[in-house]
Amino acid sequence: MNKMKIQKVMQPILQLPQVKSMGVIGDPGCEGLGTYNMKVYAGALEKSAGDDITLIAGDLVPIGNAHYYGTISELTESIAHNDIYVLRGNHDTGAYTEYFGRKNYALLAQDFSVVVLDNAMRTFEEEGLELLKQVLEMEEVQQVIVAFHIPVPNHFIRNSVSEEEFARLKAVYGSHKEKVKYLLCGHVHSRFEDVVDDIPLICTGGGGALIEDVSDDIRACDVEHHIVHFYMQDGVLRYRFENLSENAYERERKSSILKENLEQTVANELIAHLKYLMFADRARRRGMEKAANLFEALAASEYHHARNFYSVIENPAPFGESVEKFVPGEEFEYQRLYKMMEEYADEKEAPLTKQAYAGAAAAEKVHAGLLKEAENIEEFDRETVYVCPICGFVMTGDHIPDRCPVCGGPKRQYEVYQAKGENNG
Repeated sequence: MNKMKIQKVMQPILQLPQVKSMGVIGDPGCEGLGTYNMKVYAGALEKSAGDDITLIAGDLVPIGNAHYYGTISELTESIAHNDIYVLRGNHDTGAYTEYFGRKNYALLAQDFSVVVLDNAMRTFEEEGLELLKQVLEMEEVQQVIVAFHIPVPNHFIRNSVSEEEFARLKAVYGSHKEKVKYLLCGHVHSRFEDVVDDIPLICTGGGGALIEDVSDDIRACDVEHHIVHFYMQDGVLRYRFENLSENAYERERKSSILKENLEQTVANELIAHLKYLMFADRARRRGMEKAANLFEALAASEYHHARNFYSVIENPAPFGESVEKFVPGEEFEYQRLYKMMEEYADEKEAPLTKQAYAGAAAAEKVHAGLLKEAENIEEFDRETVYVCPICGFVMTGDHIPDRCPVCGGPKRQYEVYQAKGENNG
């Protein structure tokens, strides 16, 4: 029987003399456990496999019931290669102790120690503070990471515990402050480094949740999903961040049969998405708004299914290089493929097929031009894009024609896509 990877901690202090390094994954599941989100967490688990143990810095699940704990536990057990320890976050409610055991505990590794404290309710529990005092008083303990979920007051964010709570923590470690090498937290869906009370504070929330703007200085566009590695070097406890690429998790897409099945499933889901949208259009033209609304919702559901399936096999380029990778496909379509298919349809006296390819080719040419403009994505400044819903032609600029240049559809029907903010913050 395989050894369980997730450790249910039952003792306040665990001796781990063989452990020399630790990976930390922050906030993997608070926004949901869908496949699209969990791909990041899966990649984080694979990257953290190089460390002796992994610590999840809170918010393993969106809410703490048996269903979500069971889902994340099964996924973690299937992917992890080292022992997983869990720190309680504010989303980790309910049945937390049934799955992961104690909320306050200490890991005594070969040359460093980790004291895990529960502050999910924005207060440090007396049990945890007493444990921290006990560990710091041990003569053999010299280099300590104090880990908790919600940050202490810092220079970057106000989403923290109160100054009074931090004072309680400082009162405990104060007489052994030289032993506390790092304060470690999660909760914030980003990353930052600070110094509080002359101790380095490391905040990591990049293990699955969507990265968010923290402040004018810490923007989502500047932060990648990531994990943190702690390790010993020349007798000193050090750390480093490792960014996770969008294709960090590779195992399942390496199966040719699985990949083929997933690709077919994606195609089926997208066809269903299109069918439902088209039926919604038909219903709306007949004044059946409730039916149209239902089928638009079903279409959205099918799209999200397709996205989840595709996320397993997607192998994207790094974000900054992604746009230029789309251009050759658009150029091939309008320069060769669609032109060839249009000619073939003409030979076969298939006017509707010919018309569809001609209209699509015109749009693909515009797509290629806009994608070339967007290759330097941070400098791309077109705020508004118009799409003709009749034929799919794309338009930009201040002077949009009253009629679509391809099919003649009226301006009043154009779909308008308006940017919500500047790309560069």
